[in-house]
Amino acid sequence: MALSEALIPEFDHEMANTRRTLERIPEDKFGWKPHEKSMALGRLAIHLVEIPGWAANIIDNDSIDVAPPGGQPYQPPQYKSRQEILDAFDQAVSAARSSISGASDQHLMKPWSLLNGGKTTLTMPRIAVLRGFIMNHNIHHRAQLGVYLRLNNVPVPAIYGPSADETNM
Repeated sequence: MALSEALIPEFDHEMANTRRTLERIPEDKFGWKPHEKSMALGRLAIHLVEIPGWAANIIDNDSIDVAPPGGQPYQPPQYKSRQEILDAFDQAVSAARSSISGASDQHLMKPWSLLNGGKTTLTMPRIAVLRGFIMNHNIHHRAQLGVYLRLNNVPVPAIYGPSADETNM
């Protein structure tokens, strides 16, 4: 089985769970933070849109510089509503899925680098970057968003089993 074929079912499962979580974000709480050092709820939701959006870059390019020397540093997108977030997420997931599906094992084993200001921060095989930066990173921030939902009395969706809010799956 090809690496991409093995990754796609897990990708689909995790992205569906992330979408179900994003569907619950309260629009009147986009600026809410549980702590001064925390991301705002709206920024965290947007970050969950950004993550699958990186997959095509990881597959199509050998590196990305988040703050290129002499260039503009990365600026996150700005969305003003839950629907804008969901639409952007769906588009990012579709593009990511297409890129992952089209990548050969040989290509997924080629190195990819993250740079900051022209300096290499890390270099890993593309498949490892997809697992770490796309899949695991998504799961981490989705769980964080689940805590934000709970703290705002928004029902948390069942992800890997029942939640306190959804006992039937």
